[in-house]
Amino acid sequence: MKLPVLPYLPWRPPKLESSPIQLTARRLYILPTRAGLVFALLLIGLLIGAINYGLSLAYLFTFWFAGVAVVAMLHTQRNLSGLRLSAKASQPVFAGESARLLLEVDNPSAQKRFRIGLTHPSGVCEESDIPVAGKADLALQLTNTARGWHALGRFGIYSCYPLGLFRCWSVLEMSDSNAIPFGVLIYPKPATDALPLPASVGADSDAAASKTDGDDFTGLRAYQAGDTPRRIAWKAAARSQHLLTKQFSGQQGATLQLSWSQAPEKETEARLSRLTRWVLDAHAANLPFSLTLPGREIGKGMGEAHLRQCLETLARFGKPDA
Repeated sequence: MKLPVLPYLPWRPPKLESSPIQLTARRLYILPTRAGLVFALLLIGLLIGAINYGLSLAYLFTFWFAGVAVVAMLHTQRNLSGLRLSAKASQPVFAGESARLLLEVDNPSAQKRFRIGLTHPSGVCEESDIPVAGKADLALQLTNTARGWHALGRFGIYSCYPLGLFRCWSVLEMSDSNAIPFGVLIYPKPATDALPLPASVGADSDAAASKTDGDDFTGLRAYQAGDTPRRIAWKAAARSQHLLTKQFSGQQGATLQLSWSQAPEKETEARLSRLTRWVLDAHAANLPFSLTLPGREIGKGMGEAHLRQCLETLARFGKPDA
């Protein structure tokens, strides 16, 4: 359910706060919904009819329904009061994909909370229930994401439970325990066309050294993009119908260098997309690689941590928060 964020009140503007944040009655606002305004007009009409015609039963129904509305307003406010909110780390995604920002809601009371939701101009969140003395995650779905760090900024938490006659909400702007604004990192979109990886630095020299220095032949492996044709075992490939590459003990020092100047594209975003594709391909091939960008260089490495560091560097390249 997507609802507009109501403008904050000028005498209490939202400020960046570290999580967890507890919702107290002082920071909650409540107003009638459209259904609540229609309900109020019906009560006014019923009251006018009771006065004109002097109907006791009409008076009874008027004040009875008014009492129900007052009780519903109290329950709407109590449904949010006392909740503790904590920002959770969000998984990075690639540009163009939908990002999910998670907010952990802790209900310390013995009363179950119903239909709690988040609202943001660029996101959609499904309402969720919070169990008694338990926790639940509210996921805010962001669409049309671009590369870089996206701080969520101001967002609202709301509830219209139980009758939908009133909407209680609070406007927040929060950070995690490390004072980092609540948000998500968006990686560059990988290039759709897969170009071969650049040649590994030292591959040819190591191959020549293996012949002159007496390095031992260690075996064959499947061909990987970027391997020099000199190391392809053509006879073995003809028998197996698959390209195979010779490995020598002297070739273990070869390094795959991915640099800004190697990308054939001219535009910045296109180059970042190409480098992202190469980084993913090198990681999938289990190749050690380095990454060089203008003003930033990441040394040789491999594994998930190295992949994440390279993707984060590409995502933040040229951004103010980099």
